[in-house]
Amino acid sequence: MAVGIFDSGLGGLTVWDAVSKRLPEVPFVYLGDNAHAPYGVRDADDIYDLTTASVSRLFEAGCDLVILACNTASAAALRRMQEAWVPEGKRVLGVFVPLIEALTERQWGDNSPPREVAVKNVALFATPATVASRAFQRELAFRAIGVDVEAQACGGVVDAIEEGDMILAEALVRSHVDALKRKMPHPDAAVLGCTHYPLVEDVFRDALGPGVTVYSQPTLVAASLADYLARRPEKVGAGTESMFLTTGDPKRVSSRATQFLRRQITFRPA
Repeated sequence: MAVGIFDSGLGGLTVWDAVSKRLPEVPFVYLGDNAHAPYGVRDADDIYDLTTASVSRLFEAGCDLVILACNTASAAALRRMQEAWVPEGKRVLGVFVPLIEALTERQWGDNSPPREVAVKNVALFATPATVASRAFQRELAFRAIGVDVEAQACGGVVDAIEEGDMILAEALVRSHVDALKRKMPHPDAAVLGCTHYPLVEDVFRDALGPGVTVYSQPTLVAASLADYLARRPEKVGAGTESMFLTTGDPKRVSSRATQFLRRQITFRPA
């Protein structure tokens, strides 16, 4: 009855942590493609090829449902995968959906015409590949009008987090927030469009200042997944074992993961 969670590296552990607490009875198989991280500087075809290879491995592990806990993969590969690649009986979901549900206060199944929503000025912080895809703006436009989105490509942040250099990560976050504010001085809301960013969410909040609503993905994804599985329990796969897989060095990845989550996490080779 396993559910798969995929990320290019360690950021998706923020989603794993939230969903495993929300759904303790569900075994989760986490796969980090650490050998090829970060995805945010790769082109769309490369991201697609790497993502499908990893998702195939999660299908092999008994997962019928896989969450792409990677905004870059969700932005650059998900639609193509859903249209032409995902095998019958399997399902792959991304992490934009819960964000946009929360931002627009609309359920994903609400197919009524786009309408005005409370937020008007949204700052989007994401990887260069996610920003270039404009996937967030496209999905938002299906549901809301009158929302100005200013995107900031946060180069270097994921690399610093993956290397465990949190001092550099903080400096980069503050630099990117300053750059965003020069383009949009007074955002109503900020979207942390990368699952690595909750690890430095307090820095984003401090740099943005009071009065800005910050949307971070882990708890939103956990609530959305719980609702989805309540409606589609057949999508919980045949696997019964929780595990952590990596394409990188298991010892090194385990050490970094344990450091991030402050509890022992042990990866094995994918």
